[in-house]
Amino acid sequence: MNTSTKSRPSHAPVTATVLSVEKLSPHFIRITFAAPGVGSSGSGIFDQRIKLIFPAPGHALPVLSGVNGNWYATWCALPEATRGVMRTYSIRALDETVAPVHLTVDFVIHTDPGPAAAWAEDATRGDEIIIVAPQPGAEPSGIEFAPGDATAIVLAGDETAAPAIARILEDLGPDSTGVAFIEIPTPADVLPISTPSGVDIRWLPRLGAGHGELLIPAVLGHLGVTLIRAHPTVAESASDLLWETPVFSSMGEELAETCSDRHTYYWIAGESALVTGLRRALVKEHGLDRSQVAFMGYWKQGVAMRG
Repeated sequence: MNTSTKSRPSHAPVTATVLSVEKLSPHFIRITFAAPGVGSSGSGIFDQRIKLIFPAPGHALPVLSGVNGNWYATWCALPEATRGVMRTYSIRALDETVAPVHLTVDFVIHTDPGPAAAWAEDATRGDEIIIVAPQPGAEPSGIEFAPGDATAIVLAGDETAAPAIARILEDLGPDSTGVAFIEIPTPADVLPISTPSGVDIRWLPRLGAGHGELLIPAVLGHLGVTLIRAHPTVAESASDLLWETPVFSSMGEELAETCSDRHTYYWIAGESALVTGLRRALVKEHGLDRSQVAFMGYWKQGVAMRG
């Protein structure tokens, strides 16, 4: 029996080269890379997570090729000043019909950009980074979107979740139904997304409002839920990023058996405080079944994220 695929690590580092850079809107930049050795399981991309490693200023990229499953330990063992910066992103598009494979990432540009966004703003054709991404035919890993047999979906997130929401919508079947709420900085940040006719997209430009001030009431209003507390408590705010799916809880909560008769599946991601606020309102205060929803804190306002 051939076990090479099963024994292969699901993700591996590759050196990727910038093919094109496109300023989509005031706060989104789309970069397409030539990414040899990257592939998919063939069942859809959805919210597939990948790692990007950017070179430290004045230094070459670290050498991680060939270490496969040991790449992270190898990277951590390098001097912090020279190993570069690693951040987590999602795949916006993956074209496996060309060689090398073309992988596209949408970068969000904040008012005070971190090292990844700053790199994206200055990127030009020929620049190189390391992408840690799925290998062709490997077992799926890093995809949280799992609606099962749900007949409707609700997607919600801020601009950092917009690329994943867009990819999910474009990977859904044509008969899918539901709604997607996307909070963005300005009306100019509305982006074209191909979506099933039964799924409605509702863009929510903040225009200076705080993160979640539009998204939280919009989601709860759609579900007929009354907002009790808009913001997390001090204890909730001090916690690590919330990451909770039907099969995992970063809070250490015991997981109930997955409900087999869920009609609606909820996928909620973005700034940690708004995700925590929605979790509390939907699960703690209004009894939404935990097996129906994935809550993912992608970042925390005012905190420099790592990895």
